[in-house]
Order: sequence, then structure tokens, then C-alpha cells
Amino acid sequence: MNEDQKPTEPAGAPMLGAGLAIGVAIGVAIGVAMDNIALGIPIGMAIGLAFGAAFQARKPGAGEGDDESAGRAGDE
Repeated sequence: MNEDQKPTEPAGAPMLGAGLAIGVAIGVAIGVAMDNIALGIPIGMAIGLAFGAAFQARKPGAGEGDDESAGRAGDE
């Protein structure tokens, strides 16, 4: 494989992975607090994946109204 043919990873993969890791840590803490780690870990995984997906979907500058490609009259 040449240097030009490096496999690429999806753009959101680091955010999902980070969310999952943080969620597992939170889940372990919840599980220890509830004295049921087997229940806390899946709860933390769900929380972490939800936050990871939310961070992945969020785009920098979204909603600020400075998108130059948004329908200007006469710029076709």
C-alpha cells in the first residue's frame, strides 16, 4: 500500500469512541454508587454513545447564518 492509499477513518469515529470511553467511566461510577456495576456499565455506554453522536453531528459554525452557499440571488 502506497502512502497515498492510506485507509481513512470516518470523520466522527473519534467522537463516538471518546463518548463511549467517557460513558463507560461514568457508568462504572453509577454502578458503584448503585452497587450494581453490571447495570451501570450499559447505562454509561448509552449515555456516552448519545453524547458522542451529538458531538459528531454538531458542526462548527452551524446555525450562525454565515453560510455563503445559501441561496444568494444571481449567484448561479
